[in-house]
Amino acid sequence: MKILFLDQSGKPGGAELCLLDIAKTYRGCLVCLFADGFFRTMLEEEQIPVKVLATAIDVQKDSSTLQGVYSIGRLLPLAISVARLSRKYDLIYANTQKALVVGALASVLSRRSLVFHLHDILSLEHFSKTNQRIAVTLANRFASLVIANSQASQSAFIAAGGQAKLTQVVYNGFNLAAYRDIASQRQPTRQALGFTDRDFVVGHFSRLAPWKGQHLLIEALTHCPESVSAMFVGDALFGERDYVTQLQQQVKDLHLEHRVRFVGFRSDVAELMAACDLVAHTSTAPEPFGRVIVEAMLCGTPVVAAAAGGAMELVADGVTGWLVAPGDPVKLAAVIVQCYDRPSIAQEIAATAQIQASQRFDLTAIARQIDRILVRVVG
Repeated sequence: MKILFLDQSGKPGGAELCLLDIAKTYRGCLVCLFADGFFRTMLEEEQIPVKVLATAIDVQKDSSTLQGVYSIGRLLPLAISVARLSRKYDLIYANTQKALVVGALASVLSRRSLVFHLHDILSLEHFSKTNQRIAVTLANRFASLVIANSQASQSAFIAAGGQAKLTQVVYNGFNLAAYRDIASQRQPTRQALGFTDRDFVVGHFSRLAPWKGQHLLIEALTHCPESVSAMFVGDALFGERDYVTQLQQQVKDLHLEHRVRFVGFRSDVAELMAACDLVAHTSTAPEPFGRVIVEAMLCGTPVVAAAAGGAMELVADGVTGWLVAPGDPVKLAAVIVQCYDRPSIAQEIAATAQIQASQRFDLTAIARQIDRILVRVVG
């Protein structure tokens, strides 16, 4: 099957990492990006054909109706280019919302089936009413299938007016081999980072953004023993430098400079997770899926997550991890202290999570599931 994948970003977020894994299984595919960046390099390293169709896409998450309609009109030349390319392929696979806009227009012009992979929760916490309406209308009218990355994403799509019959939930898949024997890297990685055996390291893996809640983990440290440290892996991606400055100032105000490290964007995420004693997910708004939660589980590292959105489908509280109310640093600190005081129990829970995650999120099985439903679309 020949697939034309569309993605708006040149930066590797969760949606892009999912696309990377899917595209690996279709060597006759082409990935079209609407912006250049490191994601193109990642695709090329996997020998996945990629073409950058750079353009200015002005539809923002808080766009008004007038802005949305105006921007869609400006996308017509891009849609024409995509339509021409798509005639060599069996279907168009829109991996992001802005890609959906272009893909919908292109599918009409080229008469190719359109699949939309929904990686977002369509709610006012994430998108304006205008953008919700645009996404739902285009998906209902032009998509043959909407793949939702969680039941939470699926439910939000339907609540926003999306047709339930179009949707199918498919969780992200992960290459289990990448996490095999990763525990052996724990000590070398901790030593390279400057952590000792006495340090209890809480890792946070996400782009630095207000709704990702890094400030909550910093606040939680004030309720934890002195030997508890936090390591933040990631950086600002979408014009959120002010938040980074805010976090750095918060660390200074709380006199936590010796307990907090910002290590920036790293490619050795699995090794860093294995080096942690706990991984914290602290999103203040519902997470559509939560890749870092599954990655931590596969590494055998205990996880605490915000009890909202897709995270609640991944974590069984007290069985495969812990769930705390979003936005509550005190309860987050209580879980950290529990893991600190009872490491053997934390490791038992992490071992259970590792087994279940390996069974639920095996990339090979997920890829087969996606291929089956795409074959039905093309057929």
